[in-house]
Amino acid sequence: MLRTIRLSSQPDMHLIDIGVNFHSSQIAPHTDTILERAVAAGVVAILATGTSLDASRKASDLARLHPRLLFATAGTHPHTARDWSPSVRQSLESLWERPEVVAIGECGLDYNRNFSTPADQRKAFADQLEAAVLWKKPLFLHCRDAFEDFYAMVEPAVRAGAHGVVHCFTGAADEAAAFVELGLDIGITGWVTDLKRGQALREAVQAIPLDRLHLETDAPYLGPKNHKNRRPYNEPANLPWIAQAVAELKALTVAEVASQCTRNSRRLFGIPA
Repeated sequence: MLRTIRLSSQPDMHLIDIGVNFHSSQIAPHTDTILERAVAAGVVAILATGTSLDASRKASDLARLHPRLLFATAGTHPHTARDWSPSVRQSLESLWERPEVVAIGECGLDYNRNFSTPADQRKAFADQLEAAVLWKKPLFLHCRDAFEDFYAMVEPAVRAGAHGVVHCFTGAADEAAAFVELGLDIGITGWVTDLKRGQALREAVQAIPLDRLHLETDAPYLGPKNHKNRRPYNEPANLPWIAQAVAELKALTVAEVASQCTRNSRRLFGIPA
């Protein structure tokens, strides 16, 4: 039985983590303590990511157990797009009706490993883009090594009224600029702290307007490398380290970054203060 988590965050830091994979076997057994550490670190809201029908159900159910602290996304990740079907969409629609489900996704395209064929990915993505317009819920988007196809699919959806965030963005400044110009927001993870692999992202962050940025851990993955004493898995309590890296790159205080990014996430996902 999960315990109720008291919302008693640090008074000088109010952060929202827009992406945590609570269904992952790495962190699922530790949910209670992870939430307690998150609140102690100043995290006031977290989005539990739905990457499949099963994960989306788990995310929504978990959010119901922790109202005001947890919210959920519901959708089909490109890795699991091969499982997309009319019945999956119908089941997801029952989740999109729930008030704690604040976004459609994680959905998009991933041509890096192609666990699902590109054709299957595009089919599942197209249906979820259509759903975002119909349901008027923001999109929680995934794009990896697929910018041209992804942009070509997202653009007409945005013109039709869809909005959302490109979660766990790891691309370069030109891609970020294209997404921002289109009207999408950008999610920043611990990738920004990786001085070897994350250099393109670090340059991009300097140019992205602060009012279009969101902070996320994508836990249990992508632990921030500027935090040397972290656990074997990433967790929302590490979010201040990501805020710190963004602040350094933008020559701002951590408080300024935290405050604006939190406002951005409340605005996009309708998370109450």
